[in-house]
Amino acid sequence: MGKKISSPFSQQELIPQEETLEIIKRKSGLIIGIPKETHYQEKRVCLTPDAVAALTAQGHKFVIETGAGDGANFPDKEYSEAGAKISYDVKEAFGCHIILKVEPPSLEEINLINPQSIIFSALQLKTQTKKYFEALASKRITAIAFDFIRDDQGVFSIVKSLSEIAGTASILIAGEIMSSNNEGRGLLFGNIGGVPPTEVVILGAGTVSEFAVRSAIGLGASVKVFDNSITKLRNLQHRLGHPIYTSTIQPKTLLKALMRCDVVIGAVRGKLRSPVLVTEEMVMRMKNGAVIIDVSIDCGGCFETSELTTHKKPTFQKHGVIHYCVPNIPSRYSRTASASISNNFTPYLTNIADEGGFENAARFDKSLQKGMYFYHGILTNKTVADWFGLPYRDINLLFL
Repeated sequence: MGKKISSPFSQQELIPQEETLEIIKRKSGLIIGIPKETHYQEKRVCLTPDAVAALTAQGHKFVIETGAGDGANFPDKEYSEAGAKISYDVKEAFGCHIILKVEPPSLEEINLINPQSIIFSALQLKTQTKKYFEALASKRITAIAFDFIRDDQGVFSIVKSLSEIAGTASILIAGEIMSSNNEGRGLLFGNIGGVPPTEVVILGAGTVSEFAVRSAIGLGASVKVFDNSITKLRNLQHRLGHPIYTSTIQPKTLLKALMRCDVVIGAVRGKLRSPVLVTEEMVMRMKNGAVIIDVSIDCGGCFETSELTTHKKPTFQKHGVIHYCVPNIPSRYSRTASASISNNFTPYLTNIADEGGFENAARFDKSLQKGMYFYHGILTNKTVADWFGLPYRDINLLFL
């Protein structure tokens, strides 16, 4: 019998093991351009100076067109001190590999973008034309719509943030209009001892409605919410933490509430356009000096009497009722809205850099894939394809 040889290794360690190779991700320094918004009355900007400073510290470079932050009260000096290059040439900002915009680029702006560039912006599908998509395709651009981006919880995070602003703002705007200085009836929302509170009707039970309800209740108003989804109404009650008046949309019940109320907030969306829930005849039966805030106006509006207005001339009267029908309400609070957009953009830019570039990040980040509607000039969003009758490819097939 042979002598047993001692070994410094255990029997398990002597069995051949699978080899594991360490994969090192090389961080990528990004070159990001932020041009000044040219869309009418658009005052927001995609990144705040604080966000630019944080990203610059990570090795990224920024070219910001002069005046890009002026509308949100972020002067060039703050961006310059944050490490960005301030450019007086719009072509330089659009010449960067990654471009950040709030509004979608115009056809003239697309001409300034280099081929194979990446652009983050809103898409605003209902306002687009076929030429817009043809222009993106011709330059093989990769385009991500922040109004399509959904996080891992399935939430349209940037849209939700802006909806929170629109909901809160709708009540503040109504409060301004109701004052005697603005042709209103001289009403305050409530919380005054011995004085009946103002009555507010809110159409819809989504994010805009929730934040409108919170603001109205906080100011002491009496609130009624109408929606045809019992689940949405129940969820709203649960999130608020205390009971409020809720109802499905029944013409007689709604008309009764409209005749008594001082303010109506319209925040209902539809697949193609907002449904018209309040007819002209219903508006005619409302109080003189009552206020309508149609937050759904960018989708056609949910009042038959609604007509598009602007931030410069925001209201008009019809049948004695004051209408406020300005789309893009968050732009009125441009600094808050910019900070909100910036908070959503920053993690995506950090992740793109950490993953070694956009290609790697998009391959594994499902939320980026959901926001993407063009990949190197190939349409990858079925909704856009169906809307305009364009051919599209599944993004997962392009990554193979």
